Amino acid sequence: MNPKTPTLKTENRKPKTVFPISLGCPKNLVDTEIMLGHLRQEGWEVVAEPMAASLLLVNTCAFIASASQEAVDTILEMARYKEDDPGKRLVVAGCLVQRYGGELPAQFSEVDLFIGVNDFPLLPRILQDFPGLEEPRLFHGASPFDYAAAQPRYPATPRASAYLKIAEGCSHRCTYCTIPAIRGPLRSRSLDTLLAEAQALAASGVKELNLVAQDTTAYGRDRQGAPGLPELLRELCVIPGLEWLRVLYGHPARITTELLETMASNPQICPYLDLPIQHGHDEMLRRMGRGYTRQDFLSACRLIRDFIPQAALRTTVMVGFPGETEEHFAALFDLVQEVRFEHLGVFLYSPEEGTPAACFAPQVPRRLARKRARIIKTLQARIVKERLKSLKGTVQAVLVEGLSTESEYLLTGRLITQAPEIDGQVYITAGEARIGEIQPVRLIRALPYDLVGEVVGGGSGERI
Repeated sequence: MNPKTPTLKTENRKPKTVFPISLGCPKNLVDTEIMLGHLRQEGWEVVAEPMAASLLLVNTCAFIASASQEAVDTILEMARYKEDDPGKRLVVAGCLVQRYGGELPAQFSEVDLFIGVNDFPLLPRILQDFPGLEEPRLFHGASPFDYAAAQPRYPATPRASAYLKIAEGCSHRCTYCTIPAIRGPLRSRSLDTLLAEAQALAASGVKELNLVAQDTTAYGRDRQGAPGLPELLRELCVIPGLEWLRVLYGHPARITTELLETMASNPQICPYLDLPIQHGHDEMLRRMGRGYTRQDFLSACRLIRDFIPQAALRTTVMVGFPGETEEHFAALFDLVQEVRFEHLGVFLYSPEEGTPAACFAPQVPRRLARKRARIIKTLQARIVKERLKSLKGTVQAVLVEGLSTESEYLLTGRLITQAPEIDGQVYITAGEARIGEIQPVRLIRALPYDLVGEVVGGGSGERI
C-alpha cells in the first residue's frame, strides 16, 4: 500500500474499484483495512494499480510536520491520475483531515471527499450520496469512534500476520504530541469484540497478532472494573492458531509484575516489548510530560530482564527537544549504551502547532539535532551489529512472509524478536520454506540490520 509513480494513460476500469494508500503507523493501517472491508461488503474490488481504479483512497498521517508533508505529496501524486481520467474520485481520509479540517477543501480542489478519523466507517454510505453532495465535501465531525462492534477488514498485511487495535485515542498529555487532539481520549475496546476479531483473524490463517494502540499498556484503564492488558493477553493465548502475540506501543510507566508474569508464563507471547522512552534525562522527561524518571525506566528494564531474560526491547528517542543541552544529550547517549536496546528509532523534535512544546525555549538548531541523531544511530548500529553476530550459527524460529522485494529468488521472514516493517528481517537463501509458516532457520550471516539463513530440515514448500 505504498504510493506508486503515475504513468498517465487511460485504461479500462470497472466502476467500483478502489486503489488504497495507507500512510503512517499500523494503527492507521487498521483503519484502512476497515474502510476497505466496508467497501468490499458493498461490492467494491480492491486493485493493485491506481490506473485500474475508479476510486483513489489515501489514508493520511499528520502526527508531525514530515508526516503531513508526505500526505500532501501523496495527495498531489494521486491527483495526477484525475488529469487523464476525470471520472476517477479521490478520497482523503485520516489524521490530516481531522487535524486541518476546513482548511483542506480550498487547498485541494482535486479531492472529492475528505473523511475524518471518526467518520471513516461511513465511507460507503457517503459515496452512495456522492452525486447529491454540496461543497465542501468534508466529513470530520462525528463523535469519537470506539470500535464497539466487530468491523469488516480487508487484509493489507502478509497473510500470516495482522494488527489488532485494542484501543483508540490517548489520555496522556505529552507536551509535544498532537495525537490526543486528533484522536481524542483513550477508548478501550471491549474484550468480547477483540476476542471475536482475533478468532476471525486466526481462522483466516493469521499466526502472528500484533497488539497496537496509542498506549497498549493503558488498555482497560478507562473502563471501571474492565480487564486490562494481562487478562486480554491470557484470553488471546487460548485461541487456536495464534502462535505469536506481540505488544507494541507500551508506556514505560505501566510495566507491572502481572503483565510480565503473564508474558513469561505464556509461550505464545513474544519476548518483546516496545517502550518508547523519548529521552534519558529527567529534566527533558519532565518538560516532555512523560510521567516517569530515568531511574523509573531503568528499574522497569531490570524487572523485564528478571522475568524475561531473553526479551527484546524496542524504543524510540527524540533529539533536539527545546532546551536540550549537551548534558541532557549525554544522559540519553549513556542510557542507550547502558540498556543496549535490541531495536531503536531516532526522531528529531518537530514543533507542532497547538502543542505546549511549540512555545518552549530555547529551540535547538536543526543542524545540531541532526548531528545528535547521527551519534545515537551510530551507537545503536554498533549494538545491533554485536547482537546479530552473536546469533550466527544458531537455529531460530522464523515466520516466513514471502518473496523478497530485492530479489525474486529470496524469501524473507522474521524472528520472534523482530516486529513487522521496523525491526529488520531474515533473508532465506536455501531450503524449502512454506510461506505463512513458522520454520526453523539456521542463521549463517549477519548484515547491518538483517540476517541471512537457511531452512533446516525437509518438508514440502517453496524451494529457494
